[in-house]
Amino acid sequence: MRVGDATLVAARQQAARSDFLLDEPMRIRRCALLRLESREETRFDLSALLSGDTGVLSHMRWLAHAPALQAEVEVDAAEVALLGETSPSDWVSAAPLRMRHGAARVRRLLRAGLLVGSTAAWAHWRREDERVRALHWHGAAADYHHASRWSGIDAAGEVEDAGLHNAEGLRRAYGVPPPMLHERADGGAITVLPSAPRAAYDELLDARTSCRNFDVGRMLPLTGLAQVLKRTFAERGRVRGADDFDVLKRTSPSGGALHPTECYLLARRVDGLAPGLYHYLPARHALQSLPMDDARILADAGRHPAARGKTALDYLAWIAVGGQQYFAEAHALCVLAPRFYRNFWKYRRHPKAYRVCILDVGHLSQTLLLSATEAGLGSFVTAAINEVDIERAFGLEPWSESPLAVCGIGPRADRMETYELDPNRRAWPR
Repeated sequence: MRVGDATLVAARQQAARSDFLLDEPMRIRRCALLRLESREETRFDLSALLSGDTGVLSHMRWLAHAPALQAEVEVDAAEVALLGETSPSDWVSAAPLRMRHGAARVRRLLRAGLLVGSTAAWAHWRREDERVRALHWHGAAADYHHASRWSGIDAAGEVEDAGLHNAEGLRRAYGVPPPMLHERADGGAITVLPSAPRAAYDELLDARTSCRNFDVGRMLPLTGLAQVLKRTFAERGRVRGADDFDVLKRTSPSGGALHPTECYLLARRVDGLAPGLYHYLPARHALQSLPMDDARILADAGRHPAARGKTALDYLAWIAVGGQQYFAEAHALCVLAPRFYRNFWKYRRHPKAYRVCILDVGHLSQTLLLSATEAGLGSFVTAAINEVDIERAFGLEPWSESPLAVCGIGPRADRMETYELDPNRRAWPR
């Protein structure tokens, strides 16, 4: 049992021992962020088919999602009504809610963490709720963040099993795609723009190609890795905005100049750097080693046949990029993880704040890929990642700091075994 699980069990036992009395002066409010989902689940029933029906039976369920919860909670329609009428901001007396909805129903939602109580019996969920409130998440952004995180998904295997791993399979399954290029039907005259003479930068841009063929028999020079990290993540200057408020400059832009994105490194074949997990320190241009729990990383590896025989570090690389083995073979993986609390400190509960974090990661990934290309290295960026597995390995709290993408760096192989999109023959000259 993990420490977090033990704490949760203890909190529930405390609540069970300390069930509030009907005359206890307790106040209640709803948890800060709550999403109620009406989910339809279907199953096949042979007897229904034989009786003349379609054989497909559907069942509707209400499910509650909240950042403080470790899993979704099923609720009934009466509990949905209770949650719907309870303020997430104002503390109200518990007595009227018990009278209208029943003490047992109120107690169940308190135990689940969907309602928050003011007395000692409910201190655990109150602390968790206050921690979430202090992060200033926008409600819809929190829903999206929660719904888009993966855990233990072999995305590459699922895509291949479905026959969607190449253009022909996609065309068969989905029909004709939308046009590659788009011109407005209501547009007017077209002005052809002048073309500037090609320069070295044009060559660099054309040479950037997502690498799916890393040379696992070679080592990545530490100097090459260091150059890419410095150009992408290092501090290039700073400004004192106010007391205790320094503003960093990097080579990429960042909303509000906050630069919330951290680089966490998974290194395996880097000359002069021990295999392991690291955190990049931009002010010192240095890597700080992080602890690695092999048993915890490998806890769910047995469910994936493709992961058999992998070491903890190799399995983490594989599961981090959603089972994309050609990406997992990169010599170093850079996890791009925004510290949401820094961005949301300024953009509090703002509907654009999460989007700004996504843009931040996009800017940094392009800078990293161009830097790697200029250094003669292969590179890639992918968002098909298992965020939960990465968070667990690097010790990240998902509502404070969580990965949005993973980049890879390493020497290219001499031959293209896995297809790469390189129509201009810059990475693979023929």
